Amino acid sequence: MNRAERRGFGSRVFDIFNHTFLLVLGLSCIIPLIHLLALSFSDRAAATGGLVTLWPVRPTPITYEKVLEAGVFLNAFWISVIRTAVGTTLQMILIVLISFPLSKSKEEMPFRNIIMGSVVFAYLFNGGLIPWFLVIRKLGMLNTIWALIIPQALPLWNVILMMNFFRRVPKELEEASIIDGATYWQILLHVYLPISVPALATLTLFGAVGHWNAWFDGMILIADRDLIPLQTFLRTVVVKMDMNEFMRNPEDFDMFSDRSLRAAQTLVTVVPILVVYPFLQRYFVSGITLGALKG
Repeated sequence: MNRAERRGFGSRVFDIFNHTFLLVLGLSCIIPLIHLLALSFSDRAAATGGLVTLWPVRPTPITYEKVLEAGVFLNAFWISVIRTAVGTTLQMILIVLISFPLSKSKEEMPFRNIIMGSVVFAYLFNGGLIPWFLVIRKLGMLNTIWALIIPQALPLWNVILMMNFFRRVPKELEEASIIDGATYWQILLHVYLPISVPALATLTLFGAVGHWNAWFDGMILIADRDLIPLQTFLRTVVVKMDMNEFMRNPEDFDMFSDRSLRAAQTLVTVVPILVVYPFLQRYFVSGITLGALKG
């Protein structure tokens, strides 16, 4: 067997191993969701008795009806929607406004190295949970929706990614725009941003997923039940087994299982990200790789 044949055989073995591994990994992600879907549609007896695997047993939509009827769940859902929309928009505005000047050389932007050093230092070190909480309380943001948005308004890792992406934009485009009389605002809006759509889409997805999945800040910063985000509410239901909002009538205990109810709630919280992700997925890989090439 010559060298080329050995290399071909090794490549085939490597490909088979990779495909098998990725298939198993993919199934390990999909099967739990399928099980939750089946569990959420199964009746009380099947869910309580552990009879549900990957297909609903005696399907019924009663759990979803109860979830969508619960006022506190819908309120938490819309709080998370508002938080995600406003928080992600604010994130992207600040990321672009800060990363654009930092992408320039120190000759073009005075004190650029000092500012960049401060960004890196703040990214690597933080004051801790208690000072963070005290600052938010001092600013009067406790028990307001802004406590869920402002502290996460500027993720520094995303600033570094966006800055590196801006550095990849050909310098000739900016120079041509300056010759044509364009200002830096016009260069940013009409040259850099259209070229940076993959990076913008990627960081938008990062920000949206981060806001949507956040639960810890809602637990320690929000006391008003009407301002609790969805993930914090879901944690209360799943961890503390608090089903009082859904099982207020005695007959509810005979209609559906708490396991089915938790499964339905979990799936409802996953749907928004599953809907958004396909529209941004084609930008995801290029946005990450192009933004991370230059240090």
